[in-house]
Amino acid sequence: MGFLEGMNRRVKNFNLVDIKLAQVTAMFGALIITKLIPDIMELSVWWFEAMLVISAIRPFYVFWIMK
Repeated sequence: MGFLEGMNRRVKNFNLVDIKLAQVTAMFGALIITKLIPDIMELSVWWFEAMLVISAIRPFYVFWIMK
């Protein structure tokens, strides 16, 4: 069994609360990085919007288009 297959098997044990807690953990991790490197917030808002679109492409495709 490969690494990714093992991780997929473990993630399938998550329920909705576990997934939401992981999202909150990622949010607080991003806040910590922002506090440690405040120059990040001086970037143009367009960089953040571009990263939002790029990171949303695959979930959008899997949820709405893939059968």
